[in-house]
Amino acid sequence: MATIVLKSEKRNASPTNGLAHQEFHPVAPNSLSTMESQLSDFNSIVNDWPGRSVIVKYHLLTDSWIFIAVHDTTLGPAVGGCRMRTYKTPVDGLRDAMRLAEGMTNKWALLNAGRGGAKAVVAMPTEMTGSNRISLLHCLGETIEDLRGTFQTAGDLGTTVSDLRTLGGFTRYLQCFDRVTGRYIDSGIYTALGVDAGIRSSLKRVFGDETVSGRRIVIQGVGQVGGRLARILTDGGATVLVSDTNRESLERLQDEIACGVLSENMARETPCDVFSPCAIGGTINAESVAKLHCRIIAGGANNQLQNPGVADQIHRRGILYAPDYVINAGGAIALPMFYEGAEEAEVRAEVCAIGNTLTRLFDEAAALGESPYHAACRRSELALKDARLALASIQIT
Repeated sequence: MATIVLKSEKRNASPTNGLAHQEFHPVAPNSLSTMESQLSDFNSIVNDWPGRSVIVKYHLLTDSWIFIAVHDTTLGPAVGGCRMRTYKTPVDGLRDAMRLAEGMTNKWALLNAGRGGAKAVVAMPTEMTGSNRISLLHCLGETIEDLRGTFQTAGDLGTTVSDLRTLGGFTRYLQCFDRVTGRYIDSGIYTALGVDAGIRSSLKRVFGDETVSGRRIVIQGVGQVGGRLARILTDGGATVLVSDTNRESLERLQDEIACGVLSENMARETPCDVFSPCAIGGTINAESVAKLHCRIIAGGANNQLQNPGVADQIHRRGILYAPDYVINAGGAIALPMFYEGAEEAEVRAEVCAIGNTLTRLFDEAAALGESPYHAACRRSELALKDARLALASIQIT
């Protein structure tokens, strides 16, 4: 059972890099009764979660909630990206943080990376700009700084380079900037590179040939990861079809590469070799699986499956599923390596090894007649179990 740590918003905190401090004043606070109701809802959800803790802070000025969900620190300090987006309710943001944190635990365990699973989510009632967004990032930064390195973060859905530079003014615990040069390291590049390696491994498993040339690939979501993946695949000769709710993103991509555009519904129903979800999670459910006309699901989105049972439904349909927290691990692999001084070639080689990891999972799953999802979960659980046993033996000694 996890616990909630409620943090109050500071008014006189100083930024960590000398940026001029601004005083922000709340203009539209929720009523006390509404706040109490929200906290009650949060407690009921967190009490049933097997994670360690959730840090919660309310930002008065923007009526936004900050959640830092720490799932497991058996393997090391908690590390996970920061997501900023609008949610229908704050509870939806909390649930998203918890699901994403659990996925990070599995990802780090499978990578044997010596880090624990966590995620930060900033749940906004509407998109924030200008001084309101700066104020919100200030609040997030001081929350992360207060944790003194027990949680470190980087970009995720909804955060921009500008956001992260602003955030870096209020906390030292960011892994998306080169420690020597200060250069921004775009994790999306390496996530897309890893997804490409995973797609090739999947093609090899299903068709006996990893070549993407001539393959028909549908990409759902063309943001930082999906857009780059589309470019990589078209360069390799694939026929790429894309969908996105952001019309501007689609138009920019069409100006750069030859790709077809599909509606959101048609993206899931269009016949293809590979369906690659690269937008928000939870889009693959019992209903959408029944409509898929692909041989492979391999994409960069987190928490692609609405629930674990969907993996079995995919398997029964004869579709190969590349587990999301394996195939999309490229950014998670790259940022700590760069942070520790690794060279570009070394990082790319490690990211491309995702394909080999998937091949081994596919072999294991095929031998047992199960979805690769279960093989990935089993490996993660084994890594965590071994680490807990090792810690227990040290404590006994």
